[in-house]
Amino acid sequence: MILATLCYVKRNGKTLMLHRGKRANDIHQGKWNGLGGKMIPGETPEACVIREVLEESGLVIRSPRLRGILTFPNFNGGHDWYAYVFTAEEFEGEAFAECDEGRLEWIDDDQVLKLPLWEGDPYFLRWISEERFFSGCFYYENNSLKKHDVVFYP
Repeated sequence: MILATLCYVKRNGKTLMLHRGKRANDIHQGKWNGLGGKMIPGETPEACVIREVLEESGLVIRSPRLRGILTFPNFNGGHDWYAYVFTAEEFEGEAFAECDEGRLEWIDDDQVLKLPLWEGDPYFLRWISEERFFSGCFYYENNSLKKHDVVFYP
């Protein structure tokens, strides 16, 4: 089981997105993602998302808002991934143009869903925009979405 965070940093109708393309054999190669990564032992999801956003973008986020939880059973080599999904609107600093994993860019919110994303991402990105707290499970096989399930909470 791998625990991770995912964050969508937002500013003035734009979302900071990462275009993955620097690491050889990156399963996310060519796709656009939010920021985030694996939790380290003893780390809370909030501490992880703050650390990961700082490492990848140079931004210091404050008050990240938990928007939902994603489960990816048997993803990429048989590991189950659990990702805590956050948004952040309060931050300090200026975002890097790129990081070790790829290029960073502020994308207009109405253009995000037009980017090359994982097939399941538009589902939970819409849930975030609809202000719905969710627990979603996405089943991928050979990098293709086979099905998904979701539970919404009030």
